[in-house]
Amino acid sequence: MKVSYYPGCSLHGTGLEYGESTEAVCRTLGAELVEVDDWNCCGASSAHSANKKLAVSLAARNLILAKKSGLKDMVVPCSACFQRTKVAQYELKEHPEMFPEVRYDGGVNVKDLLSFINEDVGIESIKGKIKKKLTGLKAVCYYGCLTMRHPSVTEAKEYENPKGMDMLLSELGADVIPWSYKTDCCGGSLVLTNTEIVLDLTEKLFDKALEVGAECLVTVCPLCQGNLDQRQSDVSSRSGRNYDLPVFYFTELMGLAMGEKDVEKWLNRHFIDPVKLLRSKRLI
Repeated sequence: MKVSYYPGCSLHGTGLEYGESTEAVCRTLGAELVEVDDWNCCGASSAHSANKKLAVSLAARNLILAKKSGLKDMVVPCSACFQRTKVAQYELKEHPEMFPEVRYDGGVNVKDLLSFINEDVGIESIKGKIKKKLTGLKAVCYYGCLTMRHPSVTEAKEYENPKGMDMLLSELGADVIPWSYKTDCCGGSLVLTNTEIVLDLTEKLFDKALEVGAECLVTVCPLCQGNLDQRQSDVSSRSGRNYDLPVFYFTELMGLAMGEKDVEKWLNRHFIDPVKLLRSKRLI
């Protein structure tokens, strides 16, 4: 199986562990990710606020480059990149007269990473690669809002109560706890311009995760992971409560269950230490 792959800026930078774990598990599962040649930033998170035509054009260029590869599917792990790319497709289809300079006529199927793994690679393929079940790990799945909304753009089918990550982690052996905040917003890129909003939103997520008995959160988005992991100490200081909730990328837990050799290297990049929790469960 071969697909175009758009890592975006985060997976080569602040979300390096997401990029490395994505490539590792896909390689083990027999999915070849062909990185889009000469890709550019998609414009997330601010381009659309400053210049709509620029934002659409940036993402459209990546679509054009992906189409040149001859591969019909393009996998986009970063939720912000995924949304901006889907928005570009939507705008170019619905309002082509607004972007006469953009030469993109469709033909690329944009998929978020979780959907690709669940639907194209398939749960059955994953079952055969599991070496260690994640027994005893109590987790809540946090999808965030960017891959879900608006469903007319993202084409998300279960945008109110997504279940793809829940099913995948359950198959890996984790104890996945239902909760009502899987698609709540963490504040996204407001962390750069209005940090207090992000601290308010993430504190609520931590409180609700603890309320249902979770020991960690699992996400699909570098923005979400960054806000929940990097800002958790700020939330703890402000509230006077030490949350100490590790925030995993779902691909890191896949790698752990599949016996990938670089798992601890990925986890050691986190701000909130996840290794301590995993050792307590005898998973590392």
